[in-house]
Order: sequence, then C-alpha cells, then structure tokens
Amino acid sequence: MLALGLLSAAVADDLDEIRKRGTLVVGVKDSTPPFGVLNTKTQTISGYDVDFAAAIAKKLGVKLTVKAVESAQRIPALQSKDVDMIIATMTKNAEREKQVDFSYGYFITGQKFVVRKGKVNSIEDLTTAAIGTASGSTSEKQLRKEMPSANVVLFPDYDEAFKALGQGSLDAVSTDEPILAGLLNKMPKKAQFEIPNVTISIEVYGIAVRKGEKRLLAEVNSALVEAEQSGEADKIFNRWFGPQTNAPLMRLFKITAK
Repeated sequence: MLALGLLSAAVADDLDEIRKRGTLVVGVKDSTPPFGVLNTKTQTISGYDVDFAAAIAKKLGVKLTVKAVESAQRIPALQSKDVDMIIATMTKNAEREKQVDFSYGYFITGQKFVVRKGKVNSIEDLTTAAIGTASGSTSEKQLRKEMPSANVVLFPDYDEAFKALGQGSLDAVSTDEPILAGLLNKMPKKAQFEIPNVTISIEVYGIAVRKGEKRLLAEVNSALVEAEQSGEADKIFNRWFGPQTNAPLMRLFKITAK
C-alpha cells in the first residue's frame, strides 16, 4: 500500500491539483473586448474567453477564478504556475507549441487593421506605415514577417494602441478582426475609422496548458467538443459576436477534434 501511495504522489498532475483545490485558475485578458473586458464597477472580467473558462470549470466540477494577463505575460504566467491554463486570444503556432500544449481551436479569425476611413485599399498602402500592436503577440511577429518595411510600434495592450491611433501618431492598429471590431466600437470618433478588407494571416486560438499535462488537456478538449455538440459554443459566440452586439461577426467555423 505504501508503494502504491508513493507512486500515486509521483504521478500527480495539474488535473489532480485543480480538483483537490476545488478551483480552476485561468489567465485571461481584461482589455480585449469582447474576449475579455474588466467591469470597473464590479472589478469582474467577462467575455468570450471567460465563458469558455467557465464551461471547462463546470466540466471539471470546480469553481472558476480568472486572472488578467497581458500578451507577453501569458506563457510566463503559465510556466510559473500562477495560472492553470491560458484562455486569452492565444494563437496556436509551432514556436509556442515548444513551450506549451494547445487544445483544439476554439476560435478562428484573420489579422486585419483599423485605419482612418478611405486611407487603405490594399496591403501596399501600409507598406511603410506606422502600425501599432501588442508587445509579445502573434500579431507583432506576423507584422514583422509579412511587412518588414513597416514601422511596428509596440504597446502593452491594444487600448493604448487605439489611443495613439486616435491621436494621430499611428497610421493603423493591427491584430485579429474581432478584437479590432470590439475596440473600434469604443473609440470616441469611431465613425472616422474602419476595418478595410485587408488580411495578412489566418489565426486559430487555442487554450494553453503546461507541457505534458495530457489528462488536463484531454478534459479541456472534451469540454470544447461537448460545447460544440450541445450548441453551447454557438450560444457563447452569439452572446459576444451576434447581430445585436458591438462586434457582429459571422461564425464561419466549428470546433473540431484537431
């Protein structure tokens, strides 16, 4: 019995710890509507990503705690065990997969731009532009790769980038379309700006867990597939991106086991 007990302790993993603790701690963004936004009155964070965090916590039978993380903090927060997983508009790519394990994709989008109306008709119009984005994001890396002549200006979050755009110190802000749509809606003079039909990449968001946490990842993937099959994933999408929202988009994807 002693040997079995020691073996059990040796193979204890994040899933066991979460269930023992009774709480799932998830890193989310708090200034990227409609994926995650802070209510300054209640000091609570809500959004598309938070709803998926809640669905996973429910499947695990535990309570949910969310912690705000900026783009550059996501992997460090996970690796330092400050959070159990990251659900924060995090694009799956080969470089990140060396550091974390990703779930199935739960959101698919494209990287676009917000610019002053009538200024941009093609990617060539932005070749040497001053383009703002978040430091440590996939958007930053994609801009540097696809637009090497552009002046990429980095900010801790997209709110700061949008302020600079509104003040005229940037030609554009670039990240994934739904994030741009949510932040554009908040701009004081939003009628002066637009998202032109210019895309530089397709982005698949995944939920990140620590490397080797196979049991936890299996539960996350199971929760995602169940949400798709039950219609809950569609409800979450429509709650934040439906026709009556501030960032209306068509749901052109389904969550699948890959």
